[in-house]
Amino acid sequence: MRVGRLAAVALLVAGTVAGVAPQALAAPEVLWHGCAELDGVPEADRGRFDCAEYAVPLDHDHPGAGTVTIAMMRRAADDRDARIGSLFLNPGGPGASGYLMAASAPVFLEPEVLRRFDVIGFDPRGVGRSTPLRCFTSQEEADGVFANVVSVPVTPEQVREAITANRTYEQSCGRNGGTLLDHMSTADVARDLDLVRAAVGDPALNYLGFSYGTLLGATYAAMFPDRTRAVVLDGNVDPALRTTDGLEHDRRRTAGFELALDAYLRTCDEVGCPLAPDSRAKFDATRDALEHSGPVTLPSGYTISRDDLVTTTAGALYRPALFTRLAVFFAATYAATHPGRSAPTPLTADTLRDLTAARIDPRRDSPYTDDDAYAAVNCADKPFPVPLSLVPRIAEWWDAEMPTFGRGLSWGDPATCADWPGRGSDRFTGPWNARTPNPVLVVGNRYDPATRHRFAEAMAAQLGNAHLLTVDAFGHCILGSSACADRAVAEYLVDLRLPEPGRVCEPDVAPFAAF
Repeated sequence: MRVGRLAAVALLVAGTVAGVAPQALAAPEVLWHGCAELDGVPEADRGRFDCAEYAVPLDHDHPGAGTVTIAMMRRAADDRDARIGSLFLNPGGPGASGYLMAASAPVFLEPEVLRRFDVIGFDPRGVGRSTPLRCFTSQEEADGVFANVVSVPVTPEQVREAITANRTYEQSCGRNGGTLLDHMSTADVARDLDLVRAAVGDPALNYLGFSYGTLLGATYAAMFPDRTRAVVLDGNVDPALRTTDGLEHDRRRTAGFELALDAYLRTCDEVGCPLAPDSRAKFDATRDALEHSGPVTLPSGYTISRDDLVTTTAGALYRPALFTRLAVFFAATYAATHPGRSAPTPLTADTLRDLTAARIDPRRDSPYTDDDAYAAVNCADKPFPVPLSLVPRIAEWWDAEMPTFGRGLSWGDPATCADWPGRGSDRFTGPWNARTPNPVLVVGNRYDPATRHRFAEAMAAQLGNAHLLTVDAFGHCILGSSACADRAVAEYLVDLRLPEPGRVCEPDVAPFAAF
């Protein structure tokens, strides 16, 4: 990185007005170079990709205090003469890497979008190939902190281990996170995005964000409304609630998992899945048996605990393609917890492997990948006015209200952020109603477990100029899985044409299509 270029970056931000950093000078251009990571990209297409590392201020309020680097990959528009501009992508998390999204863009973007836009994936500050935020000095140290912690602490011993692990994690972040820990809010990332947008020569932003990426898009639209062209938000958070009451936001998010599970079990009965009839009652009986009697061993030799049941269920609810296999798993586990019962469909090793690979910790939207941006961003953005010592009470409350996911999700951000060492002062809490020149296109699945449809409704209502497209689908986010939604997004990005009001799209494949 050239010294002169770093100095120029420091001149970009002259001050703040209502929490927004205006551009004082034109951004130094991005210096693109060849990419080292193009595995999976056909040889014939590799020439259209290039990569870059771009310096932005560590602290946008004090641009002379140093810089951090943003790593980007660009897929050039197929038709340079018809190019509209750049389309920036964010996969969510927070903390998920977006760098390689440019390479995978043909999976979820229509050919006309690829023809008309340079597609840019990037790792936000603190993430992956950008300047990472790390709370540990080694992977072994990280593994040791949470080695004995289950996703769903139930017993007094498990609760004590969870409290100890969260305190240790917070202390480790305070020791190792450095100055970056104080500048990890979504507002910081939005300011970075504004600089990068200018640096690639775009007068206004084109953006597609998934999951947490919807908060980044909404924040940018609210902070820089006159610098937006087209913003698509798929799998939405409730921005006002998330940034003013983290505990209530996460409680309602947890309710979304419960609603998606209930809809899944109703559909299971309707199609005659292996758990039917009475799928709801059987699932509840299985969950309660695992909690009160402990793990069971399936005929295959695989041992299932309550923790396994919850994380497997959460992972499969993200991916409707796994719904049939999930029903087979439920039926086998129900039979194992109720002697004398038998599963109508054998649970094969392949089914178990597929479900295990998809298993997630429902407390988090992104896995640990050698940086700690997930916690740093959430704890910067979400206020949690409760100490860690009260989280067990919250767990009991949520467990009574939401018996499958409540206890586990209460040990997510409410516990991690209770005594977080780097809260910072840059959280953007609105107003969200700034009017962008073109409406923001908000896309929401009816039965999205992690970002429920009510959040999409809230996003569309809070933004100053927005349009809601509903998809009658299960799963977390939808682009790439609904030709109807894909076409609507393409028409919006290319021609700024919105779908008709009240339009509802369908997924390409119905859940339980195998039955």
